[in-house]
Amino acid sequence: MEVAYGPGALHKLDYYAPPATHKQQQALIVFVHGGAWRSEDKADHADLARTLLSLTGCAVAVPNYRLTSPDCPIRHPSHADDVLRSLHFLLSGSGPQPPPSAIYVLGHSCSAHILASIYLASPFPLLTPSPQLIALTRGIVLSEGIYDIDALLRSFPNYKQWFIAPAFGDHDAYPDVNVTSYSLRPGADHIRWLIIHSKGDSLVDQLQSDTMFSHLSALASQVPPGPRPMVQKNFDEIQEEHNELLKGTVYPRIVADFVAQDIQSSTDFPS
Repeated sequence: MEVAYGPGALHKLDYYAPPATHKQQQALIVFVHGGAWRSEDKADHADLARTLLSLTGCAVAVPNYRLTSPDCPIRHPSHADDVLRSLHFLLSGSGPQPPPSAIYVLGHSCSAHILASIYLASPFPLLTPSPQLIALTRGIVLSEGIYDIDALLRSFPNYKQWFIAPAFGDHDAYPDVNVTSYSLRPGADHIRWLIIHSKGDSLVDQLQSDTMFSHLSALASQVPPGPRPMVQKNFDEIQEEHNELLKGTVYPRIVADFVAQDIQSSTDFPS
C-alpha cells in the first residue's frame, strides 16, 4: 500500500505487510533506493521488497524522496532530510503499522551516503535522528555505496557534472560531506553495520566500500564489544553489476541472513 509521510508529492512510501503469524512481524526493514540523487522510484524496487518480506517475515517500507532535477534543484541534505522524515513517520504510530520494535535500514549507492549522513554525526543539524530512532535501529546494510565524494571524483571525474555538482554544488572539494570522517552518534554503538560490494560493479569502485569499512571498524574499536561484531563486510559473494544485484538472489539472501542472525541473537525479540 502507498502511504504519505509528508506534504510533498514525493513524500510517499510503499508498505509491504507481513502475515500476522510471523514472529518477526514487529521488526521493520526500510529500503532506500539509489539513483545518484537524481533518479529512480520506490516502484522500481517492488520485487525486491516482496522478496525481503518473504525471506524475513518482516514488514518492508520503501520510501520515495525528492530528487535533484532542473525543475527541482534541491541539494544535500534535502534528500536525506526527506528520508529521515520517512523514518520518523514510521515510528510515529500514525503510519501503516504500530511503531516497530526494531528497524533495519538498507541503503544502495547514493542512499548509502544518505543513511550514513543520518546515522553518523554529520554537520547538518536537520539530519539529527530522534533518540527513539537511534534506539530502535538495530542494523544498517549499505551496498555499492558512495561515501567519500572527493575519492569518487578522482576515480570517476565525469561524475562531477553528471550528478555531484547538481546535488552538492560545484566545489573544488567536498570534505564536509565525506561520511568516512563522521563519528558515531551518541547512543548508536549498539547498531550493527554490514558493508556490501559486488566484484562486478563498474559504476562505484571498491575503494569506497573499503574506506567506509575501515572507518566504521575504527569507530567500533572505541566501544565495548557486543555479542556480534559491530561492523561486517561482504565483498566476495556478489558478482552482478551495480544495480543488477538488486534483482538477483544473493543480495536479498545476504540481507535476510543478517536480519535473522540479529533477531536470533537479540533478547528483545520473543521466541
